[in-house]
Amino acid sequence: MKLSSRIAVPVAALALAGLTATACAPQTSDTSATKDEKSGTLRVWLFQEVNNKPKEQVVDAAVAAFGKRHEGTKVEIEYIPVETRAQRIKAAFNDPKSAPDLIEYGNTDTAGYVKDGGLAEVTEEFNAWDEAKDTDPTARQSVTVDGKIYGAPLFVGVRALYYRTDVFKELGIAAPKSQAELIATAKKVRKAKPELYGLAVGGAYTYGAMPFLWANGGELAQESGGTYQAAVNSPAARKGIEAYTSLFGDDNCPAAKCASMGGNATVTAFASGKAAMAIGGDFSHQAVEAGTVKGKYAVVPLPGVEEGSIAPAFAGGNNIGVLKSSAHRTLAVDLMKSFTGKETQAKLFDAMGFLPTYTDVLADSAKKQPFIEPFVLTLGAGAKFVPASPAWAQIDSSLVLPTMFQEIVSGRKGVAAASDDAAKKMDAAFSSAG
Repeated sequence: MKLSSRIAVPVAALALAGLTATACAPQTSDTSATKDEKSGTLRVWLFQEVNNKPKEQVVDAAVAAFGKRHEGTKVEIEYIPVETRAQRIKAAFNDPKSAPDLIEYGNTDTAGYVKDGGLAEVTEEFNAWDEAKDTDPTARQSVTVDGKIYGAPLFVGVRALYYRTDVFKELGIAAPKSQAELIATAKKVRKAKPELYGLAVGGAYTYGAMPFLWANGGELAQESGGTYQAAVNSPAARKGIEAYTSLFGDDNCPAAKCASMGGNATVTAFASGKAAMAIGGDFSHQAVEAGTVKGKYAVVPLPGVEEGSIAPAFAGGNNIGVLKSSAHRTLAVDLMKSFTGKETQAKLFDAMGFLPTYTDVLADSAKKQPFIEPFVLTLGAGAKFVPASPAWAQIDSSLVLPTMFQEIVSGRKGVAAASDDAAKKMDAAFSSAG
């Protein structure tokens, strides 16, 4: 078996779920394969990482293991830019001749790609796969639409609370154990050290804000009979929105500076020593280690409303899926298992720091690298996912939630009015998605 790698132009962004496609693409026609060849060339599109070489080595090993099982096959790997994936992948859904057999995709894209008719359903094969029984439930949810499975999880990512141990020691305070204590601590630090943000927050940081909404019992949307209705304007959701937006102000993170900040900006503020706390992912660790706070910080789960509880975090990550147009379905499914199996995920963690989606492999990884323990605890406490609707891509790309937060922190609208407007936009997207 031969391995061929073709590397695309490098990009300056890590592929993480939550970066949702915005590019326009033609409507997808039915491209279902009419044959299942047991030899030939399989083409694979994977995401290009900032530092791609370690990923390539893990992928090459997975392909080699696959090759031992399937003599006479060839695998071509192409690493594609994350930013342009939307147009390219949807175009591939329409053109089987140019389409790959497998793709890596962000887990918030699942429902949209299923609606487009691009992904093959692999429910039977996934359920019969022995390793799949150990898949984290939230990771499994990320490949599931209407009870059917369309791929296998590759890695998962969640966020927790980074805090400055030196600052906390100087002020004689401990890591907060409840949401109210978190907010009070942020403002206490800001008052004592006005040159710092107490907790760096961002009006455009959707996945940093969601834990506040969820911890207060709110939801983004409610599903009934396969359709979704927005719930961001429910009393519980509004309570979470109020908690998050209370952190924007001169007593913590001034709205003039923080309203436009996204997740990367808040982590950068922490890593550069401008904030005493930040909500960052396991995938933020390298950036923080490279900053001025190296050796002066720790990480704990983001606290929930009740003391000692953990706020639900958004479970991001990427999946591997087989295209419906693949003329090598059986081979493609087996290659998917090679890419997403326990051995490969353990190697990806060692090489890239990507969190495994298997509970047992994740536990083993935590023993090797103690820094991920807070993220493992967060996953174990029950992470959450976005609505499994193709409408989510439109909701995310049109900045419905960031607009809501920014309207509130700027004073243009109150929580009730802003959340009502956001709910109307979400319902319009859900309705148009069918």
